[in-house]
Amino acid sequence: MSTVRRYNNRLGIRGWIYAGNYGLERYLYFLHRISGLGLIFYLLLHIGVTSARIYGGAAWEQTMSLLSGPAFKLGEYVLMAGAIFHAANGLRLIITELGMCIGTPGRQEYPYVSSVRKQRRLMIVVMIIIAVLLLISGVDFFIL
Repeated sequence: MSTVRRYNNRLGIRGWIYAGNYGLERYLYFLHRISGLGLIFYLLLHIGVTSARIYGGAAWEQTMSLLSGPAFKLGEYVLMAGAIFHAANGLRLIITELGMCIGTPGRQEYPYVSSVRKQRRLMIVVMIIIAVLLLISGVDFFIL
């Protein structure tokens, strides 16, 4: 008879957020998950809204009048910010996974240096790019 092994999941959902020794990269991993879920939610919502076109022009105009308020304008900006973050962070993860921008391996000596520390420069560059893109898109969204 097999026994069921129980794991101590003392952190639960908070374990997703808690960075521990990993630092900022772990928070980026968490935000990457959240932005991906947000984009999937938007895709489903977008399909639902555009399906109102099937019911005729009056239904479409009524749906568009509901979605033209300032709250939805802010929501569109949050969606765009999530898409920019998800895309840029995804490119950072792909570059890291391909072994670029992480330095060359060296002889390991105790205490071992985490490879995450070698990715820090790339992470900072990507975060600066994200900040610039968010600033430009914010100006375009709210001022122009």
